[in-house]
Amino acid sequence: MEKGSLADQKWFSRVERPSRYIGGEVNAVRKDHSKVEVSVALGFPDTYEVGMSHLGLKILYHVINREDWIACERVFCPWVDMEDRLRAGGLALSTLESERPLKAFDIIGFSLQSELSFTNVLTMLDLAGIAFMSKERRDPFPLIIAGGPACFNPEPVAELFDVMVLGDGERAILEICRAIRQTKGQGRVGKEEILHRLAGISGVYVPSLFQVHYKEGGLIQGIEPLRPGYAEVQKAILPDIGECPFPTNHVVPFTELVHDRLAIEVARGCTRGCRFCQAGMIYRPVRERDPGSILEIAERGIQETGFDELSLLSLSSGDYSCILPLLRALMDRQSQEKTAISLPSLRVDSLDPSWLDEVKRVRKTGFTLAPETGNDGLRKVVNKPLTNDEVLSTVREVYRAGWNLVKLYFMVGLPGEREDDVKDIIDLAKEAAGLSKRPGRKGGLNISVSTFVPKSHTPFMWAKQLPLGEGRRRIELVRNALKGKTIRVKWNHPEMGWLEGIFARGDRRLSRVLIRAWRRGARFDAWGEHYDMDLWREAFKRSNLDPEFYLYRERSLSEVLPWHHIKSGVKDAYLKEEWLKAQKGETTPDCREGCLNCGVCDHREHAPRLYRDWEPSGSDLSLRPEVLGQPRRYRLTFSKTGKIRFLSHLEMVRVFLRAFKRAGLRPVYSKGYHPLPKVTFSPALPVGVESLEETVDLELQGGHTPMGIQEEVQRQLPEGLSIRMVEDVTSKPKNRGIKESHFRVDLDGQNLSKEALKEFMESEQFPVIKKTRKGERAVDARALVKSMCFPGPDKLELVIIHGQGAALRPIDIIKEVFQLDSEALEDIRILKTRQVMK
Repeated sequence: MEKGSLADQKWFSRVERPSRYIGGEVNAVRKDHSKVEVSVALGFPDTYEVGMSHLGLKILYHVINREDWIACERVFCPWVDMEDRLRAGGLALSTLESERPLKAFDIIGFSLQSELSFTNVLTMLDLAGIAFMSKERRDPFPLIIAGGPACFNPEPVAELFDVMVLGDGERAILEICRAIRQTKGQGRVGKEEILHRLAGISGVYVPSLFQVHYKEGGLIQGIEPLRPGYAEVQKAILPDIGECPFPTNHVVPFTELVHDRLAIEVARGCTRGCRFCQAGMIYRPVRERDPGSILEIAERGIQETGFDELSLLSLSSGDYSCILPLLRALMDRQSQEKTAISLPSLRVDSLDPSWLDEVKRVRKTGFTLAPETGNDGLRKVVNKPLTNDEVLSTVREVYRAGWNLVKLYFMVGLPGEREDDVKDIIDLAKEAAGLSKRPGRKGGLNISVSTFVPKSHTPFMWAKQLPLGEGRRRIELVRNALKGKTIRVKWNHPEMGWLEGIFARGDRRLSRVLIRAWRRGARFDAWGEHYDMDLWREAFKRSNLDPEFYLYRERSLSEVLPWHHIKSGVKDAYLKEEWLKAQKGETTPDCREGCLNCGVCDHREHAPRLYRDWEPSGSDLSLRPEVLGQPRRYRLTFSKTGKIRFLSHLEMVRVFLRAFKRAGLRPVYSKGYHPLPKVTFSPALPVGVESLEETVDLELQGGHTPMGIQEEVQRQLPEGLSIRMVEDVTSKPKNRGIKESHFRVDLDGQNLSKEALKEFMESEQFPVIKKTRKGERAVDARALVKSMCFPGPDKLELVIIHGQGAALRPIDIIKEVFQLDSEALEDIRILKTRQVMK
């Protein structure tokens, strides 16, 4: 069995994106476990770059770690290659901060954002050596809990978890931790007693305290509570989202994230009432964040992270009551720092063209709109009463404001959809694309089409899902009709919607299907390259369950649904009324216009919280003084050692750019559509190679000194990156690149052939096949090598020349010269000792 840190494993640099697994990021929290009373591992059942994009994880990480007596760490599902390596080496899944195995924590909390992540939960538990089913885990710790939107129908995975949190988790997780702290202080307390105590916390669902009874045929007869006074579980609601301090010191990742920016939650909840939208129902009531605090969070957040983009998050950012004055105040401050602002969730009917003028002051971020359907009538069915004219008018304004690309989202399979409705999507897309054509400018339109999946706690939870074959046909109809146009069509595979639909409205019997599918190899079902529908069909067959039972039947309004005991706050009577109105094509107004008695608000503790009349004060608009003087160029020489050697070149560039911003440096930016700081780095260093001498040249506005730059930047760099020298090179010629790089190779006891080295050095040519995205090509390795020799036992020295043509990595040259296999290469460690500038 292999031991030690993951990064110490000889194979580590060969896994895909090793930076996912090294930890040590700026702002990560590392605590001494001997000095805390409760330990929590926050698990996200997807890759690092997906999980670290999720704002809820960042909020909980911050909320928990604010308490001195709790240590909270992170763990993500390893990609399939890393899973194989962990199993082959007998290595347990561990957290990023301390590399402690998951089994050593008191609580493992999973964030369930999608039903398609369930198999990854099993992977993580299995790699931790933890039994899948709650009833099989006799010891109280680690307690396996879950939260997130997929918990609002918890039943398909209910038997896996000891506890599930419904609704806002900020208060609930701390109350759970306090209960565990108290329990541990009382000595040996059984798991059952702990679960009964936790059941008294608002928003906490303990699945083992309910028993489900089925009728013949699979319908639910009833759901029996096994604890007095615990017949249903109400979600937890945070009356004011500003009650818990919002994190400004987000962990700054090395790996590029799916959403790689500073995200600020400006509001939670939505008032629109779209009938297909589960989030719009389960996150009610709407609670806006104080705009003054948003300005403070943005200011501190950019200073503490160095991100160059700020995202204002909510279910509908355009509905934030004072969005325009907020945008203006943010841009007045952030445009100085070249920080862009994005509004990722906008409704067509809430867009004000004046917002566009604010957003584009730095650069034009992505612009996405969701018409959902191709005509006005079907939008009334889903209670999104905007018109095609409004859609096209908005698209026209966006293109007119200078955007080159607009994205539109559509769904097929909504209740009541007919063939003509699908054709209307095609017609609307063509009309929108026509608006992108402007003199002297190329414009584009992306559309995304997915199959509608009915969800719990929505008016459409009684509807049947579109059959798989018909979903394929409708998406193909849209794709073929728009082929060859100036429109790029993306689509979600209906096969994945098939699985999502089963688990979205499934019951406890599905847990055995889930485990069977996982044992047969199901992993990363939300990733098209790994999803295997045949594998799932076989799992259903072996479990004697018909997947169509969960998909292709309309539920009776009197049917006991699997989530009957789970209460989102929205009354069943309200959802039934909305379902009937949908069938008539009737709409329901925005509840900002007046209470609709959906059941969530008591108008005392729980009520909409809005900031309608707000203008920034003078103190909100503090600007940095303008810097006078000519720009100057500086050269930083640095080393890259330890775990940080596993960063790719682009990842390292991102680390430095964010460090420069956190250090308060004021770079000179390029002009144009996407201004970038004027920075030039040494040639890319291969992943896994350490270096004692790398350089970066940057152009700064006046007011800096070499010593000041070195001190400030070093403070902002992670361990492993060390600034050795900073010099003012304004008067020197601009960086013309590197002439040669010197490497020292540790052979770890391997006896490489001196004859092979002699033969190579005496050859005139030595072609090595290099694989690129465009295919294979032969590169003359001999022309790239100035010298190569054995200076002593277990050592090799290599000097590589940098020219204009294709390059090779040192490891590729060594492999071919000495004819080494992959296993032998894993024993080699390479250090770049110096470089010679041109």
